[in-house]
Amino acid sequence: MVVIPAVAILLVIFVVWQHRLQQQQIRQLAERIAGVSAQQPNQSAELEELRSGVIGVGQRILQLEQALQTIEFNQQALASELEQLTEHQQKIQLFDPDSRLYSRAVKMVQLGAGLEEVMRECELPRAEAELLINLHRQQTS
Repeated sequence: MVVIPAVAILLVIFVVWQHRLQQQQIRQLAERIAGVSAQQPNQSAELEELRSGVIGVGQRILQLEQALQTIEFNQQALASELEQLTEHQQKIQLFDPDSRLYSRAVKMVQLGAGLEEVMRECELPRAEAELLINLHRQQTS
């Protein structure tokens, strides 16, 4: 009958040992929970900062998209206006023979033609041909 009290004592020792292990695990878990709880306000603040930053970036993107749309609209309007002006200039050049002669004379001067050649080919007086050549020299220098 000595066996039963010895087994009972061993069983009590085992239960006490298990209880201490569980208490130690509970303390460790409580410390981890406390650590996580302490970090939560910081993480919440960081999350709020990130949210604010994302909202700010989103608003900035919207502003930039609107500005881009305005620029594209203005570019299209300017391209249309340029096309109209080019057509108008071409019409004027078709109906104004003097304008065609001056355009040709300017082109010749840009290509390096001399005074006599410009006068002869474009039927311009010497003074006008000299004026065109001098203007071209001033623009290129």
